[in-house]
Amino acid sequence: MGTARANRYAGAAVARASLARAVILAGTAVAIVLVLGIVLVVLEANASNDLVQLVRDAANFLAGPFDGLFNLERFKVEVAVNWGIAALVWYAVARLVARLLLRR
Repeated sequence: MGTARANRYAGAAVARASLARAVILAGTAVAIVLVLGIVLVVLEANASNDLVQLVRDAANFLAGPFDGLFNLERFKVEVAVNWGIAALVWYAVARLVARLLLRR
């Protein structure tokens, strides 16, 4: 009886670990998109390029709640600060959720 119960909990632990990995992967992907968006804005990448536009649009969407958090004089610095904070928050939240999933 004890072995069956232990096996059942072991399977749940594996499932939670897999879900935690997926959450960390998603959080990392979001942070990477935001950092790429910052780099494209700061380096003034060609906005008419489809790939540049895709990354900037995705970064703008993901940084939505953080848009205008700080209103600075220079646009590039404002984007770097606001989107950088968004990247840190998304990554930290993903790590926190993953950690909660891995608790017993």
